[in-house]
Amino acid sequence: MKSMSEPTQKYSITMPRDIAEAARARSGPSGLSSYVAAAVARQIERDNLNDLIQVAEAEHGPITEEEVQALRDQLHQAREQQPRSGAGAA
Repeated sequence: MKSMSEPTQKYSITMPRDIAEAARARSGPSGLSSYVAAAVARQIERDNLNDLIQVAEAEHGPITEEEVQALRDQLHQAREQQPRSGAGAA
């Protein structure tokens, strides 16, 4: 996927007003276009991951809830072991 520093193209999109205003309020100094581009990039990553999961499940069978929970537990443990950054860090 290309980075957001690549050349850009102007598009016209339509979305519900409340969503557009909420996005504008959260977009900060980078602006609404940058905020929307980042959101679309995240959605594309999720879509690609879902495609990969479907291929893996077709080949190896569905992932069980127990497998999902075991992976969540591993992720939680890994996060707890990471050093914390903050005001006390030099």
